[in-house]
Order: sequence, then structure tokens, then C-alpha cells
Amino acid sequence: MVRPEDQIVETSSGESKEELEIDVDTLSKRDGRIFVFHLLYAMDACEYQVSLESVVDNFCREFKYCLKKDSPLFVETQAIIDERDTLDNHIKPLLDNWRFERLGVCTRLIMRLALWEILHTATDTIVIINEAIELAKCFAETDAYKFINGLLDEWVKKNKN
Repeated sequence: MVRPEDQIVETSSGESKEELEIDVDTLSKRDGRIFVFHLLYAMDACEYQVSLESVVDNFCREFKYCLKKDSPLFVETQAIIDERDTLDNHIKPLLDNWRFERLGVCTRLIMRLALWEILHTATDTIVIINEAIELAKCFAETDAYKFINGLLDEWVKKNKN
């Protein structure tokens, strides 16, 4: 993900200065997923006791990103938060001999994000699963990507025509 400190802009006098903000809507789809994952992680850490607006405000102020309330990424993040119980109910039947509470935080959040995207976007499920695997390799527990791949693949086989 591109960070503001990586963005150097030359002024008209030839001096360099740091770019003040990055509009999150200009991120690649992969970086957008990473951004949403970070917001979901922050919300989970706060046990959903604070508003997404508050988390976004703090996150953007600290890291110099701009995410407006009407942004597609904000709307998607809020939808995942609002639908987390429903998404969890899609995950639970896939957990043979495994309790939902034993899932690592990152694994659970990546599963929610991927399932929400499968259910609510036209993005090819192969792409979504691959992106979930890549997120898991970066952020989840060791070998969680294999677990996520298996669960998402099983869900798609059972639920998509």
C-alpha cells in the first residue's frame, strides 16, 4: 500500500515536500481491501463500541489518508460490520470439529471480507478467494491462508451455481 511518506512531490522551486493526503478511493483494488481489513481490525479491537467514523477519522489523521463517508470503501466497511453476524453464520457450518471462537481474529476478518464480497459484488469468486489468500499470507496466522482457501472454496461450491 502506498503511504504518504513514499509520495514526494517537487514544488515549483524544485524543493521536495511530502504529499499531505492520499485519497483512499484512488488505491488499487488490492490496496483498498488491505485498507478495509485494517479498518475492520481496528473496529474489532474496539469491540465495535466506537463508530466507524471515529476509527476512520483517527486512522486517516494518523496515516494521512482521506476517506469520506460516502466513499465506496467506507460503505463496504460499514456493510461488513453491520452484517458480521450473518457472515459469521455462513462461516460456522464450514467449521467441522472447530469452534468459531477458536478462529484467529485476522482469519475471521478476512473470511468476513471475502464472503461479503462474494455475496455483494460481481467480482469473480476466484479473484476474491485469491485476494483473501494474499491477505492471509500477510496478516493472518501461519498457514491460515490454506484454511481460508479451503473454507471459501467449500462455501462457493455449496452456495454458488
